[in-house]
Formats: sequence, C-alpha cells, structure tokens
Amino acid sequence: MPPRGPHRRLFDAWSLVYDAPLVQRLTYRPPQDAVLHALEAKPPERVLDVGCGTGQLTARLARAFPASEVVGCDFSRGMLRHARARGRRPGWVQGDAGRLPFADGSFGAVVSTEAFHWFPAPDDALAEFRRVLAPRGRLLLVFVNPPLELLSTVTRVGSQILGEPLRWPTPAQLRRQVERAGFRVDDQRRIFRLPMPLAFPPVLTRATRT
Repeated sequence: MPPRGPHRRLFDAWSLVYDAPLVQRLTYRPPQDAVLHALEAKPPERVLDVGCGTGQLTARLARAFPASEVVGCDFSRGMLRHARARGRRPGWVQGDAGRLPFADGSFGAVVSTEAFHWFPAPDDALAEFRRVLAPRGRLLLVFVNPPLELLSTVTRVGSQILGEPLRWPTPAQLRRQVERAGFRVDDQRRIFRLPMPLAFPPVLTRATRT
C-alpha cells in the first residue's frame, strides 16, 4: 500500500488564505527570493514549479525570466483555481509530484518551495524530478530542514498523530536522499525566516542531474 499523503481538502482550504500578504511575507517570500537569486545568473529555457500553490513563485519566475517557459504544477484544484486567475502565462497543470504529466528531459530546472515535506513518497518525487529534467538540469528544493535529527523525528511523529503526515529531514538526510536519486548536490544554504529561524530554518538545496 502506498504511503498516505495529506488530504487534498487541506490544501483546497489553505488556498483561501494562502495569498494573504502577511502569510506570503513571513512564510513564502524568503524561499522564493532564494530560488529567484539562484536562477538569475543563467535562466533556464523551461522551468517547472512543483507544488506551486496559488502560483506566487511561478508568476514571479515568469516575470523575472520573460524568455523562459514557466509551468506551475499542483495537485490541489483549489490552489490552481487561484493560480489560473493570474492569467494564461505561466502555464498551469494539475498533477501529482510522484507521477508528473510531462515528457522525459523536458525542463532545464525544477523548483519546489515549501511543498516537498508533504509528498507521501519523496523518493518517487525525486525520481520524477530527475526524469523530467534535461541532462545537467537543475533542481532547487526549499523547505524546513531542522538542524537536529531529534527535531526531525518529533515533527514527523507529531504530524502523524494529527493525521497529516509531513517529513522534515535534516540537511544531511536530505543530501543523502537527493544524491541517491541521481543528483549531485551543489550546495545547501539556510534561509533566515521568522518565526523560529534557528530550530526550524528553511534550507535551499541546489542539485544537478547527473
């Protein structure tokens, strides 16, 4: 039996407040800024944003890199309803991270911010990221990576008790997982964000498809 992921209705409901300015400024803007900065030196021809939510980052990518084709993908109809209200560009696709509806080698970069910890089968998601990336394509993952394994374990067990399992690996654990999936990890950088910037910091992991 495949691992159980979060309920789709959780994200459909979250989409109602996702775009609130305070939520965006405190929670999502710092990771998005880090991704944009990492791509700006060499913008890829095609970018896929997996777990795009209401499309805040996807739209920023399209504005920052007008020559690039940008696609946002999410499994929540509620999230995509808000995303599509932004217009036809970027492109919007409903899909599961473990079964991406895209051809092999079709993107120069895959980005995912504040979403990977919800994927019920993260190894499957990484395999799909690698599949849809072109050779030497870039992967940028940003989500909370606690510095200590104890914090990682406590959050995982606590979320399971609440019925919405999530996984926050440490940076070292994520590095090993990404490398096993066929990537070279280029670097990992902690991103300052309030609240709890030390115990539960988001980390940008940059990797290259080997």
